[in-house]
This record gives sequence, C-alpha cells and structure tokens, in this order.
Amino acid sequence: MSKSAIIERQAAPLRQQVVKLIREDIVNEALLPGQRLVESALCETYGVSRTVIREALRQLESEHLIRVLPNIGPAVVVLTEHEIKSIYVVRAALEGLAGKLFALNASPRQCEKLLRLRDRLDKEYRHGDIDSREEIKADFYRQLMEGAGNEVLTENLRSIHARIAVFRRYAFIDPERIEPSISELEVIINAAARDHDAEAAAAACEHHILLAGELAIIEYSKRNADILRKV
Repeated sequence: MSKSAIIERQAAPLRQQVVKLIREDIVNEALLPGQRLVESALCETYGVSRTVIREALRQLESEHLIRVLPNIGPAVVVLTEHEIKSIYVVRAALEGLAGKLFALNASPRQCEKLLRLRDRLDKEYRHGDIDSREEIKADFYRQLMEGAGNEVLTENLRSIHARIAVFRRYAFIDPERIEPSISELEVIINAAARDHDAEAAAAACEHHILLAGELAIIEYSKRNADILRKV
C-alpha cells in the first residue's frame, strides 16, 4: 500500500476518492488477497477519518472486493477456482448478450466508431503498454454498451467488471495473451459492427471471456497458491 496515498480534497465525495484508491490498491495487488484491512492503518494511509473508511469499506464489500470475516474484520476477498469460474460464466453470458444487442441496435455512427477502434488495436494494444491496453479495452466496453442500448445490462456488466478488475489486468501483462486478445476483439468488432451478425457477435464475445476466465484461474492460483491452500 502506497505511503503517499493521502488524498487531496476534490469535488468528488471524499468516500468515493477513498473507494477508488483502495480499489486500485487491490487491483494493483498492493493489497493482497486475504490481507486484513485495519481501520487505523487505513486512516493513516489515506488521511481520512474512521467514518469515511467505514463507508468506503461498506461500498467495497458490496462490490465483492472485500469480505468481513468473523473475529477478523474486513479483508481483501480470496476467491476459489469455483468462484472465479462462476463469475466468468455469468460474465460470458452478459457480454454475449451485449455483442448481440450491439449488432441489432447500434446506429451507423456507433458501428463506424467501433470499427475505428479496431484500427487502433495495432498501435495501442499490440505495441502499447499496460495503461494503453487497459484504456482501449475500457473504450471498447464503453462503445459496446452504448451501442447495445440496454441500461440494465450496462449496470450489471459494470458490477461484474469492478469485481474482476484484477483478473482483467492479467491479459494486459501476459505477452502470450496479447495476440489472441487482438484477434478475438477483431472478430467481435467485425461481427457486431461490420456484419451485423448478432449470433456471431454473441458467440465471439462468449469465447473471448471464457478464454479470459481460464487465464484468470491460472494466474490467480499461481500468484496466491499459499493463501488458497488455506481456504
């Protein structure tokens, strides 16, 4: 956890600033699975009151990033292989629906915009860094959700994405996953935005996420082997 994380007061509510910082520390693995979150230490780290920390922890608990354990208190969540598989099965179904709805509902302008994103994959994903890959993937999802035109779906996917943010980063740092990810995204974009093939777009989205789920299990298990043996 960064010693320079004390936040500056901004227009955003203080609680949201703290939530963002703790979430980033979990995603960046500065806070590890199973690690206790001690209120007094968090207050010192972020320079805020216990009330703000408690509110932030409640929100992160609702996002399933932390759990409150009996006789221990709040700790970073530890996920089993079964739990990760379950999350990715649901994510695959939701993103398959997103691809299908985009193919059916997106306007010509939205399709053109997504096709332009496809053309950015070489520079910003293949030859980019972790930050540029993360940004273009976030842009992809923003556009996919916008074109799908279903706010309930968008809300549910945002919740899932927040929950598995640490896993999504694995694909951005694994060199063996870069080329397959680009190919899978190109298939999704072509099916949804160029061909308007709803079934092909849905299948491509599901395929992409199920492969990502396999990577998530492998990397998470490898990084947290000692912790998982105790679960």
